Amino acid sequence: MFARSYLFGAAAAALLSATSAQAEILTTAKEALLYDYDSGEALFCKACDEAMPPSSMSKLMTVEMVFQRLKDGRLKPTDTLHVSETAWRQGQKNNESKMWVAVNSDVPVDDLLKGIIVQSGGDACIVVAEAIGSSEAGFADMMNARAKEIGLTNSHFVNSSGLPDPQHYMTATDLAKLSAHVIRDYPDYYDYFKIPDFTWSKIRQPNRNTLVDENIGVDGLKTGHTEAGGYGIVASSLRNGRRLILVLNGLKSERERINEGRRLLDVGYREFRDYRLADKGKVVADAQVWGGTKNKVGVTVKDPLMVMLPIDSRKDLKVTLRYDGPMKAPIAAGQQIGTLTITAPGKPDRTVPAVAAEAVPSNSFLDKMMIGLQTLVFGAERA
Repeated sequence: MFARSYLFGAAAAALLSATSAQAEILTTAKEALLYDYDSGEALFCKACDEAMPPSSMSKLMTVEMVFQRLKDGRLKPTDTLHVSETAWRQGQKNNESKMWVAVNSDVPVDDLLKGIIVQSGGDACIVVAEAIGSSEAGFADMMNARAKEIGLTNSHFVNSSGLPDPQHYMTATDLAKLSAHVIRDYPDYYDYFKIPDFTWSKIRQPNRNTLVDENIGVDGLKTGHTEAGGYGIVASSLRNGRRLILVLNGLKSERERINEGRRLLDVGYREFRDYRLADKGKVVADAQVWGGTKNKVGVTVKDPLMVMLPIDSRKDLKVTLRYDGPMKAPIAAGQQIGTLTITAPGKPDRTVPAVAAEAVPSNSFLDKMMIGLQTLVFGAERA
């Protein structure tokens, strides 16, 4: 087994968490996660895998259920959903934000989405829940099934609006995954999250996520607040083609929520960078070959190799090529010939397939020489 090391301008694993950098990032939030959208990498985590009361941030799951049906045609934005007396009364009793839908009215799906996303209307959530799941309990069962389908591993829902309940919980990681799913799978509907205000029943309400007005790239997603969960936010920001998702919970005030949100997004953009280690087909190293028309073959990767890492960690990163060699020709283009291992101090390694950048045919003259040599040494085969 040959092992050869090649140092690139930067190297790290796309699945690594920024463990060494996390000690340098402090927050007053009880739970926090800074998440790179493209790589799915956690840049910063504070209790991000612990179950927490998600408050109105869990309305994103309700929104996802509506978006799914808009995308597959089961619902249209112009379809109307009926406001039952049950939905209206529950909306009146709940001590939370409201869209102020009228009992026995029929409200277009488009307006209900604005009521949920912009105004955080719990009454609008119940209207949607009854229309899709027949009851809020039935809808919660559907939410739990759908959550499993999209990869949420530590979430459980008992209502459509995030009202406090010991059995209603999410993690910061699941909220980030859900947000990334919404952004990726529903681009035609994502603009709902940056609507600045919405008026219904002659009541104008501004977007609860005031970071969308801060001109810092934030274009979604949702705030939340309950006594049990504190003040929380899941925010997505796009700057210069790079998207970060931030989840915070357990803060003490609305002002603290906004200030921490802005500050931690700035830290993410300032202290972390995307590095391209290799493009698909680009030769990053050479491997030795025998019995071929060439004595070496270029090594590349099947997919672009991107990495997100703290700027200060760049100098300590390494990529190592490992392969059994020299390898005997023929070698086909795209054939796996070894592995590239990306290492960083204090972080788990990541290994990706190393493939041949080109074909190396066998050398027929050398093949004939080897056959002749075998005949001289071992004698001709007898029938």
